[in-house]
Amino acid sequence: MKIPGTKNFELTTPFECENGFVFPSLMLNYKTWGTLNSDKSNVIVICHALTGHADAEKWFHGLFQQVGFINLDEDFVICINVPGSCYGSTGPNSINPETGSKYGSDFPILTIRDFVHAQIHLIDHLGITSIKSVIGASMGGMQALEWAIIDPRVKSSVVISAPARHEAWAIGISEAQRAAIYADSKWNNGDYDPNDPPKAGLKAARMMGMITYRSHELYSQRFSGNNGSQNPADVNSYLNYQGEKLVKRFDPLSYVRLTQAMDLHDVGRDRGSIETALSNCRTKFLVIGVSSDLLYPVAEQKLIAKYLPDCLYQEIDTIYGHDGFLVEFDRLNSILTQFKQEINLQHV
Repeated sequence: MKIPGTKNFELTTPFECENGFVFPSLMLNYKTWGTLNSDKSNVIVICHALTGHADAEKWFHGLFQQVGFINLDEDFVICINVPGSCYGSTGPNSINPETGSKYGSDFPILTIRDFVHAQIHLIDHLGITSIKSVIGASMGGMQALEWAIIDPRVKSSVVISAPARHEAWAIGISEAQRAAIYADSKWNNGDYDPNDPPKAGLKAARMMGMITYRSHELYSQRFSGNNGSQNPADVNSYLNYQGEKLVKRFDPLSYVRLTQAMDLHDVGRDRGSIETALSNCRTKFLVIGVSSDLLYPVAEQKLIAKYLPDCLYQEIDTIYGHDGFLVEFDRLNSILTQFKQEINLQHV
């Protein structure tokens, strides 16, 4: 589904993935804000998370405040939907021009690195000469890391609540969610009826995810009664609501393929090691951890900061867990604004 207000860019030359799969053509859905300056150097790239889309103002609205990291009087902002998603870019429900049928289960397992290489084609198409900053959280933060390593046009990178490599803990959580989708009788190995998809499986997967996106303390506070007791019905109702909300807007096979891409995330792959890959990166970095993040604990962000030659590490102290970056916008904007001032982004 295409998000209103977004545009499409079609790469008409073959695009080869890390695993050797070649797309004969590739569609990328994107949205922009602001105006490109004369030398096309005032660019900020926003990378979306797992179930996000190109309209970053909808889900990252805190960054679009009048005073903050983004200044639309000066900046040209672009957010690109990754291939494999279901929001307008080429994905499992897209037609394979070589067969005339939907990719379906034949849609390959991509990598975060594939996402970035695909997006670079759009940046090249727009004639962009320099990128002031790339910013992303969670899966978006993984992309922001790869952007800085791959593209020398990137002058600074902001990585929020993301690891240098998907560790066993996060991989296990992803596989458990996928297992819920596979167990749905309508899954059919990914070649399900688009009018009758495995909704129950996707709903269960999202319910699992929502537990890891929050914290023990937040759940305890949110679902405690006046006498301190916990009402199971309240917890159940909340998780069911979150699951049903995602089912209405997301595709199960896209969820599978994107989580598989996250599992393959490792900036050290084919670069010697994580330490080597990061220590060779000359981009200015801001790395932000969330104190109560269960999915990607702050030790993982501190590891990134340890090896980067030019990095500021900051931590948001909150009970909101991994999703703190979608809640604590005042704190996030304060950190981002300080970073912007320190590196003088507007004159990079």
